[in-house]
Amino acid sequence: MTLTAFIFARGGSKGLPGKNIRPFAGKPLIGWAVEQALAVERIGRVIVSTDSAEIAEAARTHGAEVPFMRPETLAGDLTPEILAWRHALEFLRQTEGTMPETFISVPATSPLRLPEDIDACLDEYARSGADVVLSVAPAHRSPWFNMVKRRPEGGFSLVNDDGRGRRIARRQDAPEVFDITTVAYVARSGYVMQHDDLFSGRVSAAVVPVERTADIDTQLDFEVAELLMKKRLEHG
Repeated sequence: MTLTAFIFARGGSKGLPGKNIRPFAGKPLIGWAVEQALAVERIGRVIVSTDSAEIAEAARTHGAEVPFMRPETLAGDLTPEILAWRHALEFLRQTEGTMPETFISVPATSPLRLPEDIDACLDEYARSGADVVLSVAPAHRSPWFNMVKRRPEGGFSLVNDDGRGRRIARRQDAPEVFDITTVAYVARSGYVMQHDDLFSGRVSAAVVPVERTADIDTQLDFEVAELLMKKRLEHG
């Protein structure tokens, strides 16, 4: 079965203006996401949801469809992206008479992913029967071992304990934790249409190597990720 992937890329980025069409290692940032999604054998169609004519043009240049423009009401800084997900699915239902059973989001801000990472999320979705599959990477820091919070009465304490009020003193005793990445999301479309919270249903995850999980939100993020991409391209 041929799948449809979606890329949600609004024009109004505050952290790094114009980032979705900013040249990144030789092509617009969004171009990497489009080509990586189309390189997955199971994905035959990539649809971009955007409020920007410039992003739409760049997306089409790299092989995506842009069959609609996202309304301004769904492109604000505080708008939950899941509302844009629903809008895209509803557009397909209204214009094509159906929507895909499997929803796939491939964010433009994670250009270091490989197509095999998207495949891993799809495999986990098929294997687990989950409503939502996230992409995750081993966390750099643990809330049980080396993350602290400010106490209301003053001072600092560990974010978590072992559940019985005891401090975990050894890294080996801390539960394994992961960072959610923006490599890919896979979900049951019916779940997306009915829930506001990704964690309301059954959630599973595919673990992605940390070196492929950059999430570009700032100038520093962009420069580090581009340096890593150029190094990858130089070494084939």
